[in-house]
Amino acid sequence: MKNIKYISLLFGLIAFIACNEPEDVLKDTNIEPEPEVILPELVTGSVDFSTYVAVGNSLTAGFSDNALFKATQENSMPNILSQKFALLGGGSFTQPLMNDNIGGLIAGGNIILDPLTGDQLFKPRLVTTGGAPKDLSEVVGPITPTTDIVLNNPSGPFNNMGVPGARSYHLLAPGYGNLSNFALGLANPYFVRMTGDTPNATVLELSMAQAPTFFSLWIGANDVLGYATSGGDGSSGITPIDGPPGVGFNQTYGAIVATLTSGGAKGVVANIPYVTDIPHFTTVPWNALDPNDPDNGPDLVAQIPTLNTVYGALNQIFAVIDPSRTITFSETEANGVVIYDETLPDISAQITGALGASPTFPAFLQSFGLPPQAAPLVASLFGSIYGQARQANENDLFVLPSLSTIGTVNEAQSAFLQSQMLPEALADQFSTEGVTLPLSDKWVLLPSEQQEIKDAIDAYNATIEATATGAGLAFVDANALLSRLAATGIASDNFILTSNLVTGGTFSLDGVHLTSRGYALAANEFMKAIDVAYGTNFEASGNLVDIGNYPTNYSPLLQ
Repeated sequence: MKNIKYISLLFGLIAFIACNEPEDVLKDTNIEPEPEVILPELVTGSVDFSTYVAVGNSLTAGFSDNALFKATQENSMPNILSQKFALLGGGSFTQPLMNDNIGGLIAGGNIILDPLTGDQLFKPRLVTTGGAPKDLSEVVGPITPTTDIVLNNPSGPFNNMGVPGARSYHLLAPGYGNLSNFALGLANPYFVRMTGDTPNATVLELSMAQAPTFFSLWIGANDVLGYATSGGDGSSGITPIDGPPGVGFNQTYGAIVATLTSGGAKGVVANIPYVTDIPHFTTVPWNALDPNDPDNGPDLVAQIPTLNTVYGALNQIFAVIDPSRTITFSETEANGVVIYDETLPDISAQITGALGASPTFPAFLQSFGLPPQAAPLVASLFGSIYGQARQANENDLFVLPSLSTIGTVNEAQSAFLQSQMLPEALADQFSTEGVTLPLSDKWVLLPSEQQEIKDAIDAYNATIEATATGAGLAFVDANALLSRLAATGIASDNFILTSNLVTGGTFSLDGVHLTSRGYALAANEFMKAIDVAYGTNFEASGNLVDIGNYPTNYSPLLQ
């Protein structure tokens, strides 16, 4: 059970069907050819595209597969738009291109490490060889990024001012691109690459320095995404709805738009998708402990009698206090993962007291090779571990990284139990993530946390749409677009885009950011909105992009 993973990905085969030449079909059936459709010429409407500046976060930068790299920057949504704007007088469009297609960052020739955990930050991109996403190094061997935030930053100004990781208030933050602030956790390394000889300039200041005639703004997702991806564990909060500019979302967003339009520029803005609709939160099933899994099911089935014996002792207590906490495992049906639920009343003391007073508990411990005198200690351990435990249900969402955690031994927990005189094998057995050890808060979005996220996004989106309307800007309902992807998919030519991980075509391998094809889809939606607001006719003139020309993934050999 140390390395069990309980998720499978479905892959389809594309069938290519040969047919006769069109001339032969028409000749044989006497079908009249369709009349030629003459499209109108592309027109500018009321927009000046001569200087286009794109402002935003990773979705603007072209971030994909958990990294920023050249190929996806070249297929970023703003770069696609700039190519169409060039048909109507748009000027050159510069981006802070990475040095490679490896992805990831280094500093002064060194890997950037998390000061708390020692783990590598800003790693190379994810790839797939036909299955679940993997780190590039797992496929091609050890590999080091060549984009160095100390030694080889590009020169601006940059038309693409998308900064991966930026929240709304970061666009107004001086020093956010100052290298000296990076070690303090106050600077963004991607923005460090963009500030040049003005390290304390803000994202908005560098955007306005170019005197844009047209802009796009897609910001706000990170104001809630960090809370979501950390399972609402408190390590990353949701940006307040109200507060002064640079703090509250409403005032910050209003200040950004007021500044961008102050020189007469027109623009297009997009709202924020429900992050809980994206595959980062919908891929790992709540009932991931499946005895029918051909790879891991037999190991699970072998342990189910023991699991039900252990939880049987707890279920007697749950039946009195709260029957909804009952934990049972089936040998035939997929089982819910055991989780920690912070919203439950803590009944640690009741569990400890009930087990300590049970005349059968010492004998129960003897069945695991423990002496009867260990009863008080183990009763206390059970109380602390299961005081707020329950099995997951269909209302719970699991973050994508939990896939590699469920079913593995938590080494820190095992070491603690061994320090309490439990044998190593038994300590491991009671430290299996999501099975005997409740999965911690950072891996799970509880219904209450999902509601907090939805409430914040609804409030942000109301502000975005009202601000766009008040300023006469084009508006893209990205939330509705991605909800359609999650619900029904979106048909395009001979394929259907969905929100499925790996196979859906829209979302990249990190389950959060878009593929190049997804960015092309977004670019089309932005052009449609511009048509409505400003009288251009990208759609009617046939100038939307063919999203099928954009890839959904990149080979591990692309470096």
